[in-house]
Amino acid sequence: MSGKMQYVQKINDLSTNTGFQFEFLCDRCQTGYRTRFKPMTAGLATGVLDAAGGMFGGLLNTAANIGQRVRSAAWEKAHDQAYLEASNELLQSDFIQCPHCQDWVCRSRCWNEKRGLCKRCAPDLGVEMSAAQSERSVEEIRAHACMADEDKPLGKETWKETIRATCPQCNAALSGKVKFCPECGGKVASDRFCTECGGKLAANIKFCPECGAKAPDA
Repeated sequence: MSGKMQYVQKINDLSTNTGFQFEFLCDRCQTGYRTRFKPMTAGLATGVLDAAGGMFGGLLNTAANIGQRVRSAAWEKAHDQAYLEASNELLQSDFIQCPHCQDWVCRSRCWNEKRGLCKRCAPDLGVEMSAAQSERSVEEIRAHACMADEDKPLGKETWKETIRATCPQCNAALSGKVKFCPECGGKVASDRFCTECGGKLAANIKFCPECGAKAPDA
C-alpha cells in the first residue's frame, strides 16, 4: 500500500476517541460516501485515555468529558493510517479525478466514461438536449400565460395576417382584429378572391400570387 495520502476537496472527519470514520463528498453532486466505523484497538484506546488522564490529574477520566480528552501521538498515527486506508479504498472504487478541471467526482453519477471527463466538463448530450427542450417549453408556456386574452388568438395560425390599426372608412383607431369599426360601423376588411383561380387575396394586392391574374378592384 502506498504511503501517499490522496484526498478529495470535501471531507467530513467523523472520527472520535474510540474509532475512525470518514465521509468523502463528490465535488460535483455533493453525494457523500461514508466509510465503516473502524474502532481503535483496546490497547490504543486505553493509551489515549491514560495520556489525557495523566496530563490533567485524572479529571478527564469521566465519561462526560471524553470528547474533550487530549489525543495522543499514537491516536494521531492511527488516525492517519485509517484515513490512508479509507482514501485508498474509496478513491479507487467510487471516485475519480477529472483530468480537465481536477475535481474529484463520483463514478456512479458524475463521470462520463465515454469521454473520460467529469460530466461538468463533458455533459451527457441527451440529458442536456432534453433539459433544453423542457426549458423552451416552459418559456413558451409562460409567454402565453402573460398574454392578454384578446391577444391569445393571434397564435401561429394568424400572426402573419395583416392587422389594421385604423378603420379604412373613418380612420378611427381599432383596439384589435375586428370585422366592423366600433365608431362608424364600416366594414374593416373584406375577403377578396381571384376571379380566375379562386385563391384568397391579401388586402391591396394587385395580382394573384397563384395564377398572376389581375386582382378585382385593383
